[in-house]
Amino acid sequence: MTRFRHPALALPPRPDDADDPAVVHVVIETPQGSAHKLALDEARGLFLLKRALPLGMVFPYDFGFVPSTLGDDGGPLDVLVLLDGPTAPGVLVEARLVGVIEAEQHEGDDPPQRNDRLLAVSPLSARLGDARTLDDVGAATVDEIERFLVRYQEALGRTFTPLGRGDATAARTLIDAGARRFAKERE
Repeated sequence: MTRFRHPALALPPRPDDADDPAVVHVVIETPQGSAHKLALDEARGLFLLKRALPLGMVFPYDFGFVPSTLGDDGGPLDVLVLLDGPTAPGVLVEARLVGVIEAEQHEGDDPPQRNDRLLAVSPLSARLGDARTLDDVGAATVDEIERFLVRYQEALGRTFTPLGRGDATAARTLIDAGARRFAKERE
């Protein structure tokens, strides 16, 4: 029997017809406002409930991944997509990268590992659709996201240490490196 694979896994990182090099495909796993972390289970082609967040904690924005990429942690590159409201698991969003929160993650006795978080906006957002930089998104919003990521990892028994913030060009560089890593891994 052939294992089902979700069609999102075959998508390229960027839409073929995108004029803007900052536009990427994002597959939403966990919608904004969810108290549950969902993740695409490649082997089954379904979204798996991975964990419940502590009481009162929810994802501040849609959380997903860029298909056909691999990060240093062995999974697809993570993206928070800033929208005016939640979408749903499995929704494909064409989003514009605005920056990256550069960070290290540490668990137990393992050495620290880079686990950057890309930030993107949907051009369909009434509030942030024209944003192109972290400054356009606003320092208070980026600070809020950073605090969420620190608290979320703490709840999992990990340390998430922000190292800095990069612009959309730095985010695109991570996408390109992740796409190369994915292609090499699939050879």
